[in-house]
Amino acid sequence: MLLDVHDLNVYYGAIHALKGISFHVEKGEIVTLIGANGAGKSSTLNTISGLLRTRTGHIRFEDKEITRIEPQDIVKQGVVQVPEGRKIFATLTVMENLEMGAFIHDDKARIAEDLESVLQRFPRLRERRKQLGGTLSGGEQQMLAIARGLMARPSLLLLDEPSMGLSPILVEQIFEIIRDINEQGTSILLVEQNAQMALSIADRGYVLETGSVVNEGAAQDLLHNPSVIEAYLGGHG
Repeated sequence: MLLDVHDLNVYYGAIHALKGISFHVEKGEIVTLIGANGAGKSSTLNTISGLLRTRTGHIRFEDKEITRIEPQDIVKQGVVQVPEGRKIFATLTVMENLEMGAFIHDDKARIAEDLESVLQRFPRLRERRKQLGGTLSGGEQQMLAIARGLMARPSLLLLDEPSMGLSPILVEQIFEIIRDINEQGTSILLVEQNAQMALSIADRGYVLETGSVVNEGAAQDLLHNPSVIEAYLGGHG
């Protein structure tokens, strides 16, 4: 098992945000967490990344306990989050943003190889490499956020709402990129409000409601589950 999340209970002050959440990701999988706004999806990713602390339970990655370690050390273990809202460095160039993604590495030749790899994957970023991040379109910023995450060489990539605010055509492109990254060997934990798209590329899924897992299964099964269809897929299959 690549990632094992067990019995997370997370609070924002007195608000009980995550209520005993448990799930896992196997090596090579795309696993998606779906649910409405406020269901606890982003809180789950932030807890895995070390940005939030759980009161109970544990998070194990490649059989190592990562529950209490610092966020930068979690990145060093191979768990990298691409945050909701992209969070690129608006005043840095595209290349500087990408170089920031490699902050945990010091092998300059390997970093140069990684840069070339992500620029091949995202040719638009090569064209824009000298532009400031803040001048990119929303789709280009999302590509930059994903590319920056890949510069850390993750074994597990945590993607938080990658389709947010993008046109349908760009959403299709981003999901093709996600599928391709997975096929190249990176496991993915995907948080996404577009449940139809998320389940269409995932191996398995978990449905979150008000901080709890209320359903889980193979992604194709969830796509045809009447309660999931009614709640998250617009009432039609």
